[in-house]
Amino acid sequence: MMSEEKRLDVTDGTSQDMRKDKEDLSRTSSKGRTVAESDRSRGALPDVQRAPKGTMKRLVGYIMKYRWRVAAIVVCILICACTQSLPSLVLQPLIDNCIMPFVGSANPDWRPLINMTLVVGCIYFVGMICSFTWNYMVVGVEQGVLKTIRDQMFEHQQHLPIRYFDTHEHGDMMSRYTNDTDTLRQAISQSLPQILISSASAVAALAAMLWLSVPLTVFTVVFLVIMMLVVRVIIRRSGLYFVKRQETLGEVNAFVEENVGGQKVIKVFNHENATAAEFDKKNEELFRANAAANTYANVTMPVIGNMGNLLYVLLAIVGGVAGICGWHNFGFSGSGVFTLGAIVSFLTLSKTLINPVSQISSQFNMIMMALAGASRIFKLMDEPVENDDGSVSLVRVRVGEDGRTMTEVSQDDVDRDRHGYASYQWAWKRAADDDGSRSLKAAEKLQGQAREVAIKAHEKAVTSPDGRYTLLRGDVRFTNVSFGYNPDKTVLHDITWFAKPGQKMALVGATGAGKTTITNLINRFYDIQEGQILYDGIDVRNIRKADLRRSLGIVLQDVNLFTGTVIDNIRYGRLNATDEECINAAKLTNADGFIRMLPQGYDTVLAGDGSGLSQGQRQLVSIARAAVADPPAMILDEATSSIDTRTEEVVQEGMDALMKGRTVFVIAHRLSTVRNSDVIMVLDHGNIIERGTHDELIAQKGEYYQLYTGKLELE
Repeated sequence: MMSEEKRLDVTDGTSQDMRKDKEDLSRTSSKGRTVAESDRSRGALPDVQRAPKGTMKRLVGYIMKYRWRVAAIVVCILICACTQSLPSLVLQPLIDNCIMPFVGSANPDWRPLINMTLVVGCIYFVGMICSFTWNYMVVGVEQGVLKTIRDQMFEHQQHLPIRYFDTHEHGDMMSRYTNDTDTLRQAISQSLPQILISSASAVAALAAMLWLSVPLTVFTVVFLVIMMLVVRVIIRRSGLYFVKRQETLGEVNAFVEENVGGQKVIKVFNHENATAAEFDKKNEELFRANAAANTYANVTMPVIGNMGNLLYVLLAIVGGVAGICGWHNFGFSGSGVFTLGAIVSFLTLSKTLINPVSQISSQFNMIMMALAGASRIFKLMDEPVENDDGSVSLVRVRVGEDGRTMTEVSQDDVDRDRHGYASYQWAWKRAADDDGSRSLKAAEKLQGQAREVAIKAHEKAVTSPDGRYTLLRGDVRFTNVSFGYNPDKTVLHDITWFAKPGQKMALVGATGAGKTTITNLINRFYDIQEGQILYDGIDVRNIRKADLRRSLGIVLQDVNLFTGTVIDNIRYGRLNATDEECINAAKLTNADGFIRMLPQGYDTVLAGDGSGLSQGQRQLVSIARAAVADPPAMILDEATSSIDTRTEEVVQEGMDALMKGRTVFVIAHRLSTVRNSDVIMVLDHGNIIERGTHDELIAQKGEYYQLYTGKLELE
């Protein structure tokens, strides 16, 4: 469970992030701010933000990884666009040459009409084939892009620091994988191809119009410019709110995910109405954001459609008058008077021109939404990853008879030699240019008790003659360590202490004293601001994080099990462990008994985070998982505080078997569980105030004595 001081600092960090987000949301262009402020003045709309610049370019970069497919799609779309305009262009010769000359004729010639009809049919057939082709191919591009983005997003997420997960809602992060990627799917498979085909159709229609009549084309273009100015205002207003819509949707998802997981707590405390009211509040924000985004977006099509109808009527009037009066007409096809075929063909082309413009305008709203989703995805992918500049790695060695000569062996050799597994030991391996003297020089520069503790760490370390290898014995020392989750709020104050190899070190103190913080620093979930943490005489900042954490097994109060069999959950501690090793780990930690009583024993499938098991059973599985990992050191963070006393005895026996021969750090509120610890360290507000064995601290009658006898409450 996260300690109080951590929760407080995380809350502060989250508040700062929220304040920053609000500041970011208020940074719009001057025009956008004017629109937003005018709308908010009516009490209707939330703060808004544009998608960051470069988002579209970055998204296109993913699409262009399929450049050959994209090229084929573009060619097919261009052909489709031409096939939409050519039939309208054929109407003029069809009417003027194939129909009008034979009106009222007793013996008409049907061949020209049939030939022209076949030409139109062939054009539509080609368009149909191309349309099927590009729609088929675009699915592969769309799903390929989404797969790449999801893979990269999840891969990047695995390398983010713990701080990021402590300060961001999990439901909002999940929304980026679902809602935000879905907006990208719609944009790639629908909006972008539709914009391309509509733009090509509009250009083709405009070219066909110029072919028929330059004067009517000029009239159409002037009207089109006026229409686009109107549409621009609408699109600009709607586009401002799509980023806010996606963010609010993420907040709603986070709230739902949190409350579904905590449904029992809600019912226990009768908070159903309060929770529903809070959801209504967040849902109202989503409603307002959606309404703001879609109000303008939904009127785009009707506005363009009606203006297109107005253009059609005006062209019909002008064309009819021109035809009746015999006005002169000229186009790229030649000059002459306005004919019935030219007027009908031009009217048809006007619809062919307006419809693509309408489609483009409507798809811009989808593009805005996709850019909003993409910006949230890229924001996650741009989060700085966990920095790791360590050069010391964890390896297996065979130790010579002198106790110092070490020969490195590969993990494959260890895995093959299962029977001789215990003959190999863990050791820290330094870089080729590091013989251990640098850390010793750093220790010699310290002052007072910190210098004494650091020098002692080097003296106790078992190092090979060349200084490259140091046996992992579990010697952990803090020297002048100060730390705060936020720079302006220190949690640990200049503390110095040590844990000898194989010792059981208990950390006790009131909530917020800094117990969990210490364990977070040992495994480098957070890095200290001042001082040193030495692990077998090596500064933990010089150890690769993966290797450091490999050496530290952790059993937490809150157990996380995964969907899969019981044996797979135990094997999670070491993925290459055999079934026999997993079963032996379960036997060692007293988990074997209850597992064999399950319906399918070790093959029983767990779902919903092991909801079918009791808290004690889930804890035993987590301890077995730590046992199969076979870590040289252990951290037990409130591992038995949420289970009953009888179950605790079983779990404690399992943990005792796991702790033999290992350096162990125990955080416990039940002081009865730490009586047999080699050293008990009492913390208060980030300071070490007492240290000793149980009997020594009881004899002092200080803080520990008061905690143990109940005169001072832990909480």
